[in-house]
Amino acid sequence: MKISLFIPCYIDQFYPQVGIATYQLLEKLGYEVEAPMSATCCGQPMANSGFEQEAKKVYHHFVDDFGKADVVVMPSGSCTMHVREHYDIIEQTKEVKNVRKNTFDLVEFLFQHGLKKLPKVRFEAKVALHTGCHSLRGLRIGKSSELYGPPESALKKILAHVKGLEIVDLARPDECCGFGGTFSVTEEAVSVKMGQDKIADVEQTGADILVSNDMSCLMHLEGILKKQNKKLKVMHIAEILAS
Repeated sequence: MKISLFIPCYIDQFYPQVGIATYQLLEKLGYEVEAPMSATCCGQPMANSGFEQEAKKVYHHFVDDFGKADVVVMPSGSCTMHVREHYDIIEQTKEVKNVRKNTFDLVEFLFQHGLKKLPKVRFEAKVALHTGCHSLRGLRIGKSSELYGPPESALKKILAHVKGLEIVDLARPDECCGFGGTFSVTEEAVSVKMGQDKIADVEQTGADILVSNDMSCLMHLEGILKKQNKKLKVMHIAEILAS
C-alpha cells in the first residue's frame, strides 16, 4: 500500500518533529510514503471562521494534491474529519469522493491496518491520554461517556504495545480541552478555563506527559502549561511510536 502523507499547516509551522515522526513511523511499518511538497492546508481554519465559501479554493488544492492517492494519512483527527465532512460542498468528482473516503487520521489508520505490526518500542514514562473531540465523536476512535458500555480508546490500545509506558486514567477522559480552533480566539477566556480544567485533571494522575493524536489540542494546552511554568510535557503519539 502506498501512502500519501499530509502534514497539517500548524504541524508544518510549529511542530515539524511530529510530521517527521509520522513519516518515519509509516516507513518502519513497511509502507511506501510520499508527501507532496505542494500541500498546504485542508481549509479548516477558514471554514471554522465562517469563510467556507472562500475555503473552496483550498479544498480544490487539497484534492489536486491527493485526489488520486490510494490512502491519505495525516497526524490530525480534526483535519481528517474536516476533509470527510466538509468537502461535500464542492462538486463530487471522482477525485473528491476518493479523498473523502480514503483519508485517515494516523491513529485511526494504525488501529485498522497496522496494530499487529507496530514497531517494538520502549519508552519509560507515565502518560495520560487525550482524544480530541473530532476524533472521539467524529472519527469514533474512542467512546464518549454519553454512550453505554465500557470506555474504549484506540490510543490506549496502540500504546499498550510500548514497553515501559505506564498509562494513567483521567477522571474525565472525554472532556474537551477548550481549543476548538478559532473558538480559542473568539472565546479566549472560556477556552483557557477549559484548558486549565483539563490540565488539572491530568496533574491529579501524576502523569509526566500528556499524549494525543491531535497536536492542535496539545498546542493549546502547551501554551497554558508554559504560561503557568508547569513541568507537564505534551507529545503526539507518533513521537513515542517512532522513538
